[in-house]
Amino acid sequence: MSETSMTSKQLNGRVALLTTTRLVMTSSVRMVYPFLAVFANNLQVDISKISLAIGFSFVASAAAPFLAPIADRKGRKTGMLLGIGIFVVGTLLAGLLPNYTTLFLMILLGNLGNNLFLPAVQAYVGDNVRYEKRGLYLAITEIAWALSFVILVPLAGWIIERSTWYAPFIFIGAAGLVMMVLVWRYLPSDHPAESPEGNIFKNFGKIFTTKAALLGFAFALFICAANEVVNVVFGVWIQSSYGVLIAALGAATLVIGIAELTGEGLTAYLADHLGKQKSVALGLILNTVTAVALPLFSRSLTGAFIWLFLFYMTFELAIISSLPLMTEVFPEARATLMALLIAAFSLGRALGDLIAPALFANGILTNALVTAGMNILALLVLSLIHLPRREVVGEVESSSTDTPGL
Repeated sequence: MSETSMTSKQLNGRVALLTTTRLVMTSSVRMVYPFLAVFANNLQVDISKISLAIGFSFVASAAAPFLAPIADRKGRKTGMLLGIGIFVVGTLLAGLLPNYTTLFLMILLGNLGNNLFLPAVQAYVGDNVRYEKRGLYLAITEIAWALSFVILVPLAGWIIERSTWYAPFIFIGAAGLVMMVLVWRYLPSDHPAESPEGNIFKNFGKIFTTKAALLGFAFALFICAANEVVNVVFGVWIQSSYGVLIAALGAATLVIGIAELTGEGLTAYLADHLGKQKSVALGLILNTVTAVALPLFSRSLTGAFIWLFLFYMTFELAIISSLPLMTEVFPEARATLMALLIAAFSLGRALGDLIAPALFANGILTNALVTAGMNILALLVLSLIHLPRREVVGEVESSSTDTPGL
């Protein structure tokens, strides 16, 4: 599905469009975490009900691989538009008909839409960028994840303080509709160069008999569960431990966003120069050290912010470095493979969502120590992953399955 006639300028413009679209799509889901207590208070429900909604949404969005093959069979653009459309419906529902049920649906449809859009984007990059440069381009698309905490989530906090808890969803949903039109208008239609043979389940069977894919899914589950047991409670921890208001929670999201941008900047360099697996391992080790060092930072709000910065920066280095690695596991059906990987990410986050509140009852340090243990499991699984038909020359990784591209 490679567009061999595409210039670097055209590729950069299209990646910028897709990155901006993901920025909008990510924001509505990510804003639930820091404002979890705010939403719970306004809806008059316990925070565990919001956490349950997040966890259920990740389990439900694991169904995305059954829709993701559309991007392998009908084209990456079609898969992207389907994901954006589902996201827009969910977000506007929560904004226009605000209650617990529509918030639940927003979280569910937002995650499902993202889980359809993202593998199509990753497959698009995999089609058009050679493996040795892929770490850079995938890191660029992941900047949207961090920028949502730097720009849109703090903006959402500002809107909530001056309006209502659901007002941000109206603006984000409208922005998603605009991005859908832009993607439809400016991203050329594409068609698979080689359609995967057989039906969806046959292709799943091929992937699930690939050892590197199975190990990659296990790695994804462990690393995301490790992060989520802190991610889902950090806002409650900051608010309850230091007595801060909504504006300070917005500041916390800004710190995390900057940390993730830093991690993505490191990934853009290290993944292609140090090597994908070594870069992932480095991130996991540093994240584990940060987790167990929590008591050294938690004595003040400033220290807590520093710890959050280190925690999210090192996690971002690990998880983003894993994406270019996994795009080369099964090139014949990249979108399907990446959707299954994201489903594994989602199941890991669902696991973290389910256990995080119980762990937090014993203090945030318990969550951090569980994170460290799961990171070690992820590191052990990572050490067993070997890509098929791979050659490693010096510090530059290449593959005989590289597709034509930049």
